[in-house]
Amino acid sequence: MSYLEYNVKHVPAGFRKVMYLHWPLALLLAAVAGVGFLMLYSVAGGDVSRWAEPQIKRFAVGFVLMMAVAMVPAWFWRNISGVAYGVTILLLLAVEFFGAIGMGAQRWIDLGFMRLQPSELAKITTVMMLAAYYDWLPMARVSRPLWVAVPVGIILLPTYLTLRQPDLGTALLLMLGGAIVLFMAGVHWLYFAVVIAAAVGTVWAVFESRGTDWQLLKDYQFRRIDTFLDPSQDPLGAGYHITQSKIALGSGGWTGRGFMQGTQSRLNFLPEKHTDFIFTTLAEEFGFVGAVSLLGLYALIIVFCVVTAVQNRDRFSSLMTLGIASAFFLYFAINMSMVMGLAPVVGVPLPLVSYGGSAMLVLMVAFGLVQSAHVHRPR
Repeated sequence: MSYLEYNVKHVPAGFRKVMYLHWPLALLLAAVAGVGFLMLYSVAGGDVSRWAEPQIKRFAVGFVLMMAVAMVPAWFWRNISGVAYGVTILLLLAVEFFGAIGMGAQRWIDLGFMRLQPSELAKITTVMMLAAYYDWLPMARVSRPLWVAVPVGIILLPTYLTLRQPDLGTALLLMLGGAIVLFMAGVHWLYFAVVIAAAVGTVWAVFESRGTDWQLLKDYQFRRIDTFLDPSQDPLGAGYHITQSKIALGSGGWTGRGFMQGTQSRLNFLPEKHTDFIFTTLAEEFGFVGAVSLLGLYALIIVFCVVTAVQNRDRFSSLMTLGIASAFFLYFAINMSMVMGLAPVVGVPLPLVSYGGSAMLVLMVAFGLVQSAHVHRPR
């Protein structure tokens, strides 16, 4: 027994849990959020009340929620995984009939004091449900077809409802995040080979369906694909976002133009500068050094999550932590790829940095689950 463990055992249970918290992870989350506050202040032209102040308040609430979730034993979250998943499905169905419309999409439920986006909840509750399922399922059955079909259905149901909103970006995150949990749980690689082959066939079918009666994507989604392949086709229309984004990224150079000196964002050339494209503002003002520094903070968060998952002997806690880490990785990887022109623009915000309420609060609750798994792991 180490000196720290000996002393922790002589501390009251409530304080002991606080001492067991993964404080380096919590500080990293605060550091990334701090970068977001700084950039939101910058893109608002020095106006703290426009975006930065509401975001600071949301992070404060989210941090308290993270601490509260962390104090609850992991077995409780395992036991309510089915309920949480079911409530999320009901909320996604409610969006279908009563959802608020914004920017041409129906994705939110207006609660009066905030607009809730249930698809954000789905990213976490789907991971919880999959982790609980594989915690219950004996290892000998993990790769049997019947037992693989159940988690596939768990993933596809919220994915389908999210795709109808339409929200292609979140639907992709749900599918990829769920697939990673299946792989981590030990599902045989042949299943993934079949899925990849089917995905290639689906891509072919999507392109073949364009302009037909059975067109598989919306027109604006096809325009996003065209823009991704060749933004110069319509630099003032569909290709405007990515063209301006690349200009901002390139103009930053190694060390950037300086804080609040970015021309693309300051002169409003860059659309959605406070949400999906906030990374380009960071790269323009702080250059390659600033962009890599943020990426380094994200990488450390992933490393800490993976290490605590590997060290955890509880199967549910380990799979849930890996699933949340995977979802977080996909979040920032897709956003950064999107704004750099390496992936189509699918409307995925930069976690903890982009302006947004539901995404911030849900993400902090998710890391509360990671902290709960860490605090209550077998020692």
